Amino acid sequence: MAHKKPNLPVKICVHCGRPFSWRKKWERDWEEVRYCSERCRKNK
Repeated sequence: MAHKKPNLPVKICVHCGRPFSWRKKWERDWEEVRYCSERCRKNK
């Protein structure tokens, strides 16, 4: 079975350094997203 979303943009989290993929909830403000999760955002 093929992966359905192979070409999603990826960024590196400013806090933990891990890569994370685009999500639908970030659609409007993807340019401003800097953290992979709420946990990283709160522990900046």
